[in-house]
Amino acid sequence: MRVFCGRANPTTGSMEWLEEDEHYDYNQEIARSSYADMLHDKDRNIKYYQGIRAAVSRVKDRGQKALVLDIGTGTGLLSMMAVTAGADFCYAIEVFKPMADAAVKIVEKNGFSDKIKVINKHSTEVTVGPDGDMPCRANILITELFDTELIGEGALPSYEHAHSHLVQENCEAVPHRATVYAQLVESRRMWSWNKLFPIRVQTSRGEQVIIPPLELERCPGAPSVYDIQLNQVLPTDFTVLSDVLPMFSVDFSKQVSSSAACYSRQFEPLASGRAQVVLSWWDIEMDPEGKIKCTMAPFWAQSDPKELQWRDHWMQCVYFLPQEEPVIQGSALCLVAHHDDYCVWYSLQRTSPEKNGSIHQGRPVCDCQAHLLWNRPRFGEINDQDRTDQYIQALRTVLKSDSVCLCVSDGSLLSMLAHHLGAEQVFTIESSAASHRLMKKIFKANHLEDKINIIEKRPELLTSADLEGKKPNPFDALVLLLALVARSLSSWGSRSSPLACCHGTTCSSGTCGPPWTSTWGLAPWCCPRLPRCMLWSWSSGTCGGSGAPVVTVKALMCTSWMT
Repeated sequence: MRVFCGRANPTTGSMEWLEEDEHYDYNQEIARSSYADMLHDKDRNIKYYQGIRAAVSRVKDRGQKALVLDIGTGTGLLSMMAVTAGADFCYAIEVFKPMADAAVKIVEKNGFSDKIKVINKHSTEVTVGPDGDMPCRANILITELFDTELIGEGALPSYEHAHSHLVQENCEAVPHRATVYAQLVESRRMWSWNKLFPIRVQTSRGEQVIIPPLELERCPGAPSVYDIQLNQVLPTDFTVLSDVLPMFSVDFSKQVSSSAACYSRQFEPLASGRAQVVLSWWDIEMDPEGKIKCTMAPFWAQSDPKELQWRDHWMQCVYFLPQEEPVIQGSALCLVAHHDDYCVWYSLQRTSPEKNGSIHQGRPVCDCQAHLLWNRPRFGEINDQDRTDQYIQALRTVLKSDSVCLCVSDGSLLSMLAHHLGAEQVFTIESSAASHRLMKKIFKANHLEDKINIIEKRPELLTSADLEGKKPNPFDALVLLLALVARSLSSWGSRSSPLACCHGTTCSSGTCGPPWTSTWGLAPWCCPRLPRCMLWSWSSGTCGGSGAPVVTVKALMCTSWMT
């Protein structure tokens, strides 16, 4: 079995996916996952056990054996709950072999091996019959296949197949039902996670404005959900435009369809404004009566905010409309939730889809490439004017009228800042063709296509010929590179000043000298030998004296022509 595993790129801070084979130690992936948060979610565990115990009792009251199918068993926790609640037997399905092996050990250690069979298969591969994985269909279906978006982990296809092949008709299901809720808001802060805003640069020639290409403004964006903790968003960061609307429900005790569908809800806006963002969450009811409920609602939508449960494995969703639209208080509109088998997205319509015949709308597709290259936090960083002003302040301290600058980054606007601040010539490295195309569009929209040279190469392959014989001011190149490093560390969650000091580096020219300290929070840095090095790699740690975050810089390539 080969599995894709996420890795943080140490240069950019972005997530990359690497393929690992069956000999890889997957236990470390389990340890880094959200399993622990999920297993320690007391509210979730209590509600699941209450629902399972009630379902087993209903089956027993009908004079039947309680045969449980647990899809996505993980550690086997829900299967053990079922046996504890009186189930006669449980079939625990887990496709991820390292997790299935762990479940076998956990089940055995807790004394349930005689009543729980762990099956290391995808649920769609499980067979039923005398020679199958299960001798007969189950009459209780237990699952925990949900992510923040509810259906993003393939819950709908798994339920669809289970009802067709693995469980009895009208079986008990835990959870019994899920309902998705939505609320329309206006939020410049959240909208900045989806669109490129104009960026203002104060220069000696007056204010310069970096504008987004028209293609980026018109792009409907990507349908991918942005899952965050809405409880940490300040109420002043958004304006509510609608009540909380129940968009659609899924009854897991009956046949489920994974086919694409849409659901509309008419509403009257609570205020006039610009509709930009849909906030969404869901709750699950563990029993048919809806008495046992587990909700992901943010604090303002909770019936009792004091019972708010903190979770990282289930959060809340931020969806972006394809385009912002003006709404008028009291003027009726329809919010439409669309979904396919794995993804949800929203649109706003003036009339009901049933009335105008628009029953289904295809997923929005990014045609500007920015949404494919920049994730939501990256959009937010680029649109953060305070952050931009700090970079400008740093660049002003080192740039001169004869400066030649090199920006080592994919999709960074630092090269444009350097140009507007007076650098004689600017080069930017865009290692991917997609990033090259995007930056070319942005430069063209700002009439800079002849001012900034794009080099489509990996940094370690750079040669002097790529720079047209120019010798970049080493400090200029270093400042731009370290600004990228600072952004990467910041994207990993550092709240403090990300760069403080460095204890020397080495290159083919020898040791770069004693510890040196930054004169400003991010840059510039002062080191007598670093100017001899053209490219750098780095690793992070902490300063032994101050405990502040540290970046140790190591030369990747030293060039004799940089003297």
